[in-house]
Amino acid sequence: EYSFLFVHPDGSQLAEIGELLEVGSIRPVIDKVFPFDQAKEAFAYLEKGRAKGKVVVQMR
Repeated sequence: EYSFLFVHPDGSQLAEIGELLEVGSIRPVIDKVFPFDQAKEAFAYLEKGRAKGKVVVQMR
């Protein structure tokens, strides 16, 4: 089941989203994960406009 959530980037809404993520009430859709050394490729992938979810650059 999917639903959309639109928020404004303010502290209270971001804190609420963080809590929902922690307890598993919401889960982001992840399209692709890139290692940090491929960050340039990740941005190029985003610019194509074909991502079907979040594009993650993994820091560790």
